Amino acid sequence: MCQTLESMEPEPMPVNLPDHSGVAFPPPFLYAIPLAAGLLLHWAHPIVLMPRGAAVPLGVLLVALGLALVGFAMGSFFRARTSPIPIKPTTAIVETGPYRFTRNPMYVGLAALYLGVTLWVDSLWPVLFLPIALFTIQRFVIAREERYLEAKFGDQYRGYKARVRRWI
Repeated sequence: MCQTLESMEPEPMPVNLPDHSGVAFPPPFLYAIPLAAGLLLHWAHPIVLMPRGAAVPLGVLLVALGLALVGFAMGSFFRARTSPIPIKPTTAIVETGPYRFTRNPMYVGLAALYLGVTLWVDSLWPVLFLPIALFTIQRFVIAREERYLEAKFGDQYRGYKARVRRWI
């Protein structure tokens, strides 16, 4: 009988560790704060990226794609009956939907949304702050989530990590 990763039982967590990733700050805010700072700078000292006729449609497209990817990823979590909230226990490794292509489609979607808003507004400033958001997500969110998932699911998660890229 063939089992999917969602249906396999997780390895028991070591007794001294909490059953969550330890990420207390909501990851979307780690994108929103640098974006807001960039938009405030744009308001005070605008520097455009490209001609408005190209920036706005491209920005709208990226906003739509980012929202769609985040929604698709959230739906995959709910179908697997596990929580996308990092301070709640994870009950399954989700490998369906966008998780077949990236281990972090929500963060990829939020990055696309960030870039989309940046282009829509046509501002250089938020682009300059995007590396800060990506570094913070990588170092303080993804690294913690990966340690947690490896401790909880062991070889099951290590196999998934070997097959699917972290970003894209």
